[in-house]
Parts: sequence; C-alpha cells; structure tokens
Amino acid sequence: MLHARTRIDHLVVTAPNLKSGVQWVRDVLGVTAQLGGKHERMGTHNCLLRLGPDAYLEVISIDPNAPNPGRPRWFELDNADTARGPRLATWVARTADIRNAVSGCTEAGGTIERMCRGELSWLITVTEDGGMHMGGIVPALIQWCTPTHPAQGMREQGCRLIELRLIHPEPQRVERILRAIELDTADMVIESGEQPSLVASIETPSGIKSLPAK
Repeated sequence: MLHARTRIDHLVVTAPNLKSGVQWVRDVLGVTAQLGGKHERMGTHNCLLRLGPDAYLEVISIDPNAPNPGRPRWFELDNADTARGPRLATWVARTADIRNAVSGCTEAGGTIERMCRGELSWLITVTEDGGMHMGGIVPALIQWCTPTHPAQGMREQGCRLIELRLIHPEPQRVERILRAIELDTADMVIESGEQPSLVASIETPSGIKSLPAK
C-alpha cells in the first residue's frame, strides 16, 4: 500500500438508551460524552466523545421520541441483543471518495446513503437489513461533506484512541477487506478469536483505559 485512502473515523457504542450508554463509557473511561443530536431518517440519537482532531466515539441508541423510520435502523439497534446493555459494537472508516472505496471493496458492505444532522452532512454505507458486516469487525464507510471534521467542534477532554483490536474467527478475511479499501492499519491489531469483538485502547486523563465489547 503506497498510501491510505481510508482511516478510522469513529467508534460506535450501541445502547438500549443514551443514559446507560453514556454511563458505561463514563464508568470505563472516566469522562462524559457530550450530547450530539438526532438522526431523523433512522429514528436514533447520539452522544459524542472527542478522541482527537479527526476521530471520536459515538454512543447511539433508538430515539424514543422519534417516529418509526419505516426501515431497519443502522448498527442493529432493532435487535433484541441491544437491550442487554451497552457495547462497543462496530466502527466507521473515513474516506475522501466513498464511491471509489465501495467499488474497490472485495465484499458488499451496504449501499451509499446521504445523511444530515444540523449543519453536518455525510455519505455513509448502510445495509438494507441494518446489519453490521462480519459482526461489526469490518467498518461502515463514511465521507464527510462538510469542510471540517465534526470532532473539531467537540469538547476536548484529553482522550485519544491509541489502538483498536479487531478479533474475528476469520482474521485473514478481515485483512483482505481492509486492504481492499486501503485502510491505514497503523493503530490496529487484527487477531483470531472464537467470536467477533472489538477492544479499543484509549488514552484518558487518568491513564490508558480499555473499552471492551460486552
């Protein structure tokens, strides 16, 4: 790989509600995610934690005050497993040319859809059934359509993503997909495991903490 076309953009923590998701992150990292906003097309809302100038953590859940979107919500939020508690479910990779990245991918990961929230707008890959590819180990792709990354407008709390571990029964298959989208894997470890899971090592004001999947 001569250069990376895609990079880690954000981590996704799914939760039965925002309060429990924010509390879980606070218990592990010792910091509080700030209120984000609503995704009207998906019937969801979120809270956000800055992990650097161009990376962040998103806590996302179904918005109880939103009408049913008439489609499966993203990140498997309609699944009964979400009710068991918050977890680090998946992640999203950023590209400057999402159509080129999707066409070069060795496996289908969803169709490109346009989304917006407030002043933000972006293109993102979404699966028809709301599922996450390979148990959330392979990322959705995003292309921001705004001049600055949204993390730059988030409150600085002294947190940085140090490493993301991708654990899957088929690590070589994961590697092939990530190579196909030309992902920068410098801060990533891909390893074999019985079940798909993610572990993020995050630098915080109180030291490096590990955010595990549940």
